[in-house]
Amino acid sequence: MDLQRSEDTEEQIEQPEHIQEQDIRISPAEEMPVDGPREEESEQLFLPWDRFSAWLHCICVVGFDLELGQAVEVIYPHHAKLTEKEKTSICYLSFPDSNSGCLGDTQFCFRFRQAASRRSSLGCFWDHFDRDAPVCLKKDLGHFYGYVYFRQVRDKSLKRGYFQKSLVLISKLPYVTFFHSLLKLIAPEYFEKQEPCLEAACNDIDRWPMPCPGKILTLPIMGVVMKLRIPTCSDKPGTSQLVQTTMSDSLVSIVLPTIHEVDLFRCFYPVFFHIQMLWELVLLGEAIVVMAPSPAESSDTVLALVSCIAPLRYCSDFRPYFTIHDSEFKEYTTRTQAPPSVILGVTNPFFAKTLQHWPHIIRIGDMKQTEMAKQMKVKKLKNLKTLDSKPGVYSAYKTFLNKDEDIIKQLQKGVQQKRPSAAQNAILRRYFLELTQSFIIPLERYVASLMPLQKSICPWKSPPQLKHFVQEEFMKTLEKAGPQLTSRLKGDWIGLYRQFLKSPNFDSWFRSRRKEMMQKLEALHLEALCDEDLQLRIQKHTEVETVDLVLKLKDKLMQAQREQLPVRAGTMTKLQAHIESVILSLPDDLQGILQKPATP
Repeated sequence: MDLQRSEDTEEQIEQPEHIQEQDIRISPAEEMPVDGPREEESEQLFLPWDRFSAWLHCICVVGFDLELGQAVEVIYPHHAKLTEKEKTSICYLSFPDSNSGCLGDTQFCFRFRQAASRRSSLGCFWDHFDRDAPVCLKKDLGHFYGYVYFRQVRDKSLKRGYFQKSLVLISKLPYVTFFHSLLKLIAPEYFEKQEPCLEAACNDIDRWPMPCPGKILTLPIMGVVMKLRIPTCSDKPGTSQLVQTTMSDSLVSIVLPTIHEVDLFRCFYPVFFHIQMLWELVLLGEAIVVMAPSPAESSDTVLALVSCIAPLRYCSDFRPYFTIHDSEFKEYTTRTQAPPSVILGVTNPFFAKTLQHWPHIIRIGDMKQTEMAKQMKVKKLKNLKTLDSKPGVYSAYKTFLNKDEDIIKQLQKGVQQKRPSAAQNAILRRYFLELTQSFIIPLERYVASLMPLQKSICPWKSPPQLKHFVQEEFMKTLEKAGPQLTSRLKGDWIGLYRQFLKSPNFDSWFRSRRKEMMQKLEALHLEALCDEDLQLRIQKHTEVETVDLVLKLKDKLMQAQREQLPVRAGTMTKLQAHIESVILSLPDDLQGILQKPATP
């Protein structure tokens, strides 16, 4: 009996809808514990700083020295490890470019590669939490996120004439809204009270519950209590499970309706005539540069682009804020090869020249309503001379789909009627969701047909193989079961699919679906074994063959437990009982050997 191993890919899942803070309701059932290790059982397994490490890697303070330049002044907790390369990345990415002119307080985020040798000490817990999270909220395996609170104020007592310092949260979690909210509580206190404040905040965080999807979490921090819910992979696309305030919540100061979503309409407002084109570019994994006047606008716009194809996961690299000091600067700006599949957010005018050869450049800036009509046409790349160029999309790209005039009119009408930004954001998020779903449903339908019939599963043979994905076969299905069933948009859907099948986004999506189907086959095979009479089976076999069968069944059971296969309730217990009954039918010396627990 062959034991199959499935590929390591992330689950595909939706991104929930943005919701106003005022509408705060949830089913009482959401307060119930989720499946998995019970908190009281796992409580004893946590060491000091384990809970902190589940949320954050560390907190850094980055200051400016006239002789040394930007430098990491404090890392907390003090035992947190960062390589010199990681420290350098944090230093340069934690300060706005000098041309940004960010006086006062500024918040933004960045993303950078982590050291290849780094391993998590919380792997088993992470696997449990990560399994239940939507793809957009899974921990980032190869990168860190940096969430920045930068303060620049005039100070004549300093040689430079300005006080400049950043408080930075370093995490594997893409909870941008949550961490920005957290920084608003911690940073002002830190700038007033210095390091003792950081120690108090870190001690608070180390008492938080683990970031478990589906649970209502109350997080005390520096005398304030935050309440939130991390979405799960079972949440319906386009909806949010809202957090309900209760009578016992008199101490709760902040209720977060979302932990990760940015305001799509605010981000795309300067270029919203081109939202459909931007959706295609992100879907196909095209190289895109976002040029913005500040790191805040740069990072928000890049995050908005990445999220616009939800529930599909954007699988290429993206840098919400990128500088000329970045370790990948040469890799991403070389002209000796085509630009990589990456989305960069920049603010330095130097990039207007350095990245002029990139195929798609989005210029973001503040736009007055009277200027809106001027950016309806896509501009030619040669017209982009400096970062001061007018807002718009600079590209030679021709869209596959015809322009959807209805969504543009709907958003324009909202601007004219002064519709609230949250409502505009909800309209745009729903539009992107429905467009992506119309595109992905035919692929889902075809891939489901690659699954073997359940009647072909034999308990005493290896599970049957999945059929291969054949591009031309899929294309033939589009005539009768294509996106025209759910979308009114016309255009070259076939051409869009052909291009998508070459993209990293398709590769990751298909590997994920393939993994899920292989696990389903393994689960059905396991259930078929449970329904067999093993005692009757071993009567036809020698003692050696029976021992071999027991070993294989134990291996299969361990694999099912390790991969948490989607089997029906009671399957594991029943199979374990079958194995035990077979072992008891063997001689005593063999029973002693077979009853020893196997090493995972």
